[in-house]
Amino acid sequence: MNRSRLLASLTMATVAATPAIAEAKTTISMSGSTSIAPLARSLAKKYVGVNRNVSFKLLQGGSDTGINDAAKGRVTIGNAARDPQSSDPGGLVFNKIARDAVCMITNKANPIANLSQEQVQAIFTGRVRSWKDVPGARSTGAISLISRTAASGTGDAFKNIFLGPRLNVAASSSAKSSNGLVNQSVRSDKDAVGFVSLDFLSGVSAVGYKGVPCTLRNAKSGQYGGVRNFWMVTRGRAKGEAAKWIRWIQNSSAARRIINTDWISIR
Repeated sequence: MNRSRLLASLTMATVAATPAIAEAKTTISMSGSTSIAPLARSLAKKYVGVNRNVSFKLLQGGSDTGINDAAKGRVTIGNAARDPQSSDPGGLVFNKIARDAVCMITNKANPIANLSQEQVQAIFTGRVRSWKDVPGARSTGAISLISRTAASGTGDAFKNIFLGPRLNVAASSSAKSSNGLVNQSVRSDKDAVGFVSLDFLSGVSAVGYKGVPCTLRNAKSGQYGGVRNFWMVTRGRAKGEAAKWIRWIQNSSAARRIINTDWISIR
């Protein structure tokens, strides 16, 4: 498992109650999903204007890393872009904060309008190895599969939604540790295909699924089927400032506006 974390610390400006006395702040530390990281960063920047008693530290590393870090008390919150599993450590509470679409992507030189589930399964399990065998493809070269490392919640969601429980992405695929690295790989290879969170479509071509384009509007309406949950995971019930933070995300109109820019609110 690649546990190198793409450090993205949020340094929030401190504002003292008086010029002479600075209040002690509570640091809410998070690690985990690279899909949730952009949302968590935006929410945290807004929240420090609401609650000046907190600061944030945001690490990544993948959903499994966040879940395990929360279980071991290494962080306040583990960000997970996959649903709870029976193999997860005990004593954890999964707090749903949003939903997100998972999009298949290709290079802009090889846009694919749509893939059926059968075609997705054939391509990502390696049964179909050449673009010449994919209807609508401009490329005729060998398909370059880009996937995610084992810690990834996006990888888990892709398997469960697009492939099903009995199939796995081909072992010959090139596994990346983040959405950003998948995006970069697909942008630089005209024969590549991969999958990312909806927020990582810059510079690539999104592939429709079962006749429905992967767009935020279609994900919100329920027409697009590749949608998964975002969770903030705590060891036991969240307490103190962490509990206030999660409640704010789940219930405030300010958080809902941020979520609805690129993701799907739960209310």
